[in-house]
Amino acid sequence: MLGVLAHARSDRRGSGNWPSAFALFAYAAGFSLAYVSLSAGTGALLLFGSVQATMIGYGLWRGERLSSAQWFGLLLAAGGIIGLLLPGLAAPPLLGAAFMIAAGIAWGVYSLRGRSGGDPTAVTAGNFIRTVPITLVLALAMLPRLHIDTSGTLYAIASGALASGVGYAIWYTALPQLRATIAATVQLSVPVIAALGGVLLLGEQFTLRLVFASIAILSGIALVILGKSGS
Repeated sequence: MLGVLAHARSDRRGSGNWPSAFALFAYAAGFSLAYVSLSAGTGALLLFGSVQATMIGYGLWRGERLSSAQWFGLLLAAGGIIGLLLPGLAAPPLLGAAFMIAAGIAWGVYSLRGRSGGDPTAVTAGNFIRTVPITLVLALAMLPRLHIDTSGTLYAIASGALASGVGYAIWYTALPQLRATIAATVQLSVPVIAALGGVLLLGEQFTLRLVFASIAILSGIALVILGKSGS
């Protein structure tokens, strides 16, 4: 789908690269393995938090300075993630959480590498195409657990072609029209939407632990992002 959309665009600069493709594969593989055991809301919260932590950590490593409010936000978000993962009846499975955090780190790396320029849709399409041979290796390793049915196949196609392919294209088209602050804060809604979708469509429970962790993580990240935009 991304290949078709990229071919239809007039700006086709960039076709991806292998390091970014490996990061993209690590994200997709970790994401897929994590959601075998995680709820929609918990998975989205861990993914979003680890993506932002990776990018903020990279900025600190490069010498960026944070204000007192931003440091408070960073500690608040970190506390929310720790609170979410602490042992207890409502704690997510540790292996699934580890896969999702790894996926978030990989997506953070992919996002940082994506700042190099070129048409984002064409670059992302090229990176996705490069992941195909790596994905086939993983698919062969998972062959003993293979199970195919009609609904699963249709959901997979819709997830890849519509939610991912068309979704990336829409986001990259809208992004230049948004200020950095708005674009960043819009992304804060993603874990909330995922959690509500899990409750409404999948019958998942929205636990108090997830509620408090969501408030801490999203508020903390918002403090960091808004502080950076205003500085």
